[in-house]
Amino acid sequence: MIRARRRLSAAAGTVLGVAALLSAGSAPAAGSTAADVPFASAVFAATHNSYSGNVDGAKGPVTYQLDHGVRFLEFDIHDNDYGTRHDYGIGHSSPGDLVDHTGNPASNALRDWLGTVHAWSGAHPGHAPIVVMLDIKDDLTDNSSYAAGNLAALDDELESAFGANLVPATDHPDGLPTTGSLRGRVLTLLSGDATSRAAYRRDTGYHPAIAVNSRGQVVEVHDSGHGTLWYWTGRLGTDGKITWLRHGRYDTGQTPAVALNDNGDLVEVHQSESAATLWYHTGRLGADGEITFSASHQYDNGVLPTVAFTDPAGTSLRQIHRSQSNDQNWQWQGRLDTAAGTVTWTGNAKTTDSRYDKASSGGVSVWTGADGAAPAETLRYSTAAVAGDRIRYRQTAFDEYQDGDSAELREGALFYAAPASHGSFITTARQEGHVVRGWDFDSAGLATTPLANYPATNHPWDAWYQSLLTQSGALE
Repeated sequence: MIRARRRLSAAAGTVLGVAALLSAGSAPAAGSTAADVPFASAVFAATHNSYSGNVDGAKGPVTYQLDHGVRFLEFDIHDNDYGTRHDYGIGHSSPGDLVDHTGNPASNALRDWLGTVHAWSGAHPGHAPIVVMLDIKDDLTDNSSYAAGNLAALDDELESAFGANLVPATDHPDGLPTTGSLRGRVLTLLSGDATSRAAYRRDTGYHPAIAVNSRGQVVEVHDSGHGTLWYWTGRLGTDGKITWLRHGRYDTGQTPAVALNDNGDLVEVHQSESAATLWYHTGRLGADGEITFSASHQYDNGVLPTVAFTDPAGTSLRQIHRSQSNDQNWQWQGRLDTAAGTVTWTGNAKTTDSRYDKASSGGVSVWTGADGAAPAETLRYSTAAVAGDRIRYRQTAFDEYQDGDSAELREGALFYAAPASHGSFITTARQEGHVVRGWDFDSAGLATTPLANYPATNHPWDAWYQSLLTQSGALE
């Protein structure tokens, strides 16, 4: 039983009638620490803007909240100066805004706040599953690389913070198991900026190309359709699935193609965004999935370039493209100099050979196409074992659907949310079996039947809230 509830039980009379709002027989025993129920049936104590402690509301430090039964925490995050600080900042309208450091980490660095939750979880291994929600306050899609703080960096930070205690969303695409099976574990949830949430679930682009080497390293390149070039890197598993590791923008241009050797050396070719000139990069794929690109170099005029290594050592290349004036294909022979980061091109001549199939390599094919409610430009891949998965971030975190969001964000979402005043949305979502958060849940009159799984309040120690949790059998 939540300990604050014991202290406040004498005040329960101030909330007469609350129990009538709850579904009799559907809740576990009040205050149970051992109940094992379907996740979507459980109720948990939850706080709104958990980092604000007593600066905004009356919540106390994060560890105090956890000690007293709170199992849903909200951290608002910003990407201000990520390239310098190498972390996201906690705060409401900006890093540090409404942050209560009393009893909490002295910094605004997300990593420190996640570490506090992880340390508490490790010291209390039998706790009910904790959800750490990140309310993304800035658009993270304008961070053009891992180093700038894109969503791949966020994935890594979450995995690093919680380790084996983390429940990855990718392990539960169709629903969560019972609460008992998740005791001692932490789930992470993305909320806030809808553009970032959508980009976490899929990527879009045009003219994708793929290269896979014998070590299972994967490089995909594509253009945005608006003059910029982007890459994904990943690892092809024995199960035929690709774990996508890094994502970033590397140049301007269109219709790119890429070749990758077994040493992780690559050569990328593309057409300029506004003229029929052809350019190339060399690059090195690191063990972490990051690519270090050389400067770009123009090597010819033409359109629709393709490229491939032609020797086992991965130093000889052949490039085939089409003339900018007609349907004639042309070729170059190349030799990669990894030390200089250049290719020496020779033997320019017409060829009757077709251009290389840049969209297939090593048993992997890439293309763009709609996937359910996702756009027609969604980047997708297939292998012998995988038919049409999305090229996207690792899905470490769950992705929240909020009242008023697009059909794309709603499709397949396990977690729903709305202001606590949106009672009909909360009720319907609960009846449909979703896990629902209602934020700014600051009075007993906002209770619904059934109650939101996470009634996120600014005043968790008020008598009416504690009584409501007791009546609903909130888990801890």
